[in-house]
Amino acid sequence: MTQSRPPAPPRRPPAPPGRPPGAKAAPNDATQQMRRPPASPPRPGAAQKAKPKGPQRTPGHPSMEDVINRSNEEGYSDIHLGVGEKPRVRDRGEMIVLEDYPITDEPTFWSWMQEICKEQEIQQFKDTKELDTATQYDFARVRINVFDTLTGPSIVMRLIPLKILSLEQIRAPEVFRDISDAHKGLVLVTGPTGSGKSTTMAAMIDYINKEHAKHIITIEDPIEFIHRSRRSLVKHREVGTHTLLFDNALKAALREDPDLILVGEMRDRGTVNTALKAAQTGHLVMGTLHTNSAVKTIERILNLYSAEEQHSMRIALAESLVAIIAQGLCRTTDGKRAAFHDILINTETMKEYIGKGQYEEMHELMMQSKYDGMTTMNTSLYNLYEEGRITEETALEKSPTPNEMAQMLRGRI
Repeated sequence: MTQSRPPAPPRRPPAPPGRPPGAKAAPNDATQQMRRPPASPPRPGAAQKAKPKGPQRTPGHPSMEDVINRSNEEGYSDIHLGVGEKPRVRDRGEMIVLEDYPITDEPTFWSWMQEICKEQEIQQFKDTKELDTATQYDFARVRINVFDTLTGPSIVMRLIPLKILSLEQIRAPEVFRDISDAHKGLVLVTGPTGSGKSTTMAAMIDYINKEHAKHIITIEDPIEFIHRSRRSLVKHREVGTHTLLFDNALKAALREDPDLILVGEMRDRGTVNTALKAAQTGHLVMGTLHTNSAVKTIERILNLYSAEEQHSMRIALAESLVAIIAQGLCRTTDGKRAAFHDILINTETMKEYIGKGQYEEMHELMMQSKYDGMTTMNTSLYNLYEEGRITEETALEKSPTPNEMAQMLRGRI
């Protein structure tokens, strides 16, 4: 009797190449989709990864760009922002509060900082409690100073128009062109903060840029007005960005084949020494100082030196000086502003007075030398009053010597 065998199990199809024997076949897409667990909802905060890090503005507060844009449109010159205070602006010399803005809090302040400053600048402020920098928008360049106070950090910003006004547009006296045409020597534009020094200097540089083929180097902290090369080649250098030290950049400029060196501010005797050396070696040097009159500018420079050094410095200044323009701004009857000037031109007689330190004689010569383009602030203010551009009260308020101004207004001088 023959024993029957059990039936053989069905043969499995061979495993596809690359799959080890015994491994399970991968389910098809439909099966895999049915078996896949539903996607988990996004974690809180995951969507915010693309947003900028750091503090965010408190609801109800404007962005920094909004504040700057509004200030530019309404003609404000300066913006004051600080923790614990409402934003304020300067409108033609007068400080006003922007009442429709809330009091600035700390998160909003730091979000503003992120809008206008680089990370290393923010860190610099945190380390030193001081910061000078600048930024630019399509409609204006903004000079920025950040400082710490009792109520918290604060920012002051000066709006600098991208369009540079010409000497004609700022109604500059004709002698400003003659000063700008000088080939060598020292030209100083002086006045308190907010007196329009930078605007006047920019208009003079713009005139030179259009009329003369020169190499102009500017050294500023920070750069304010930006000049595009025209007949002249213009190179801008910013302290802290393009050079480490002001004085180093000024000394280096002497080896850069300049015709004109613009020094943002004559801050110390080192800068004055180098500027005078540049002026004596055939360059035109233009700089600013914070003084209220042309004669006081000479005194201020000499006071940087000891009594023993002052005689030789007086001689050097007398030989190098081209002119000093001291100016201020006053509100006009049509709500705008006008500049008034002290103008000292270094004629042969003036050179003698400077060398001897005869300050009273310098002032008298300025009053009497209208033909040479000189004037005093009182004469300049009186002329504005005669033209109907300012009131008698404004003339007296802005005058450096109100008693003399009062006599001029009464026809006694």
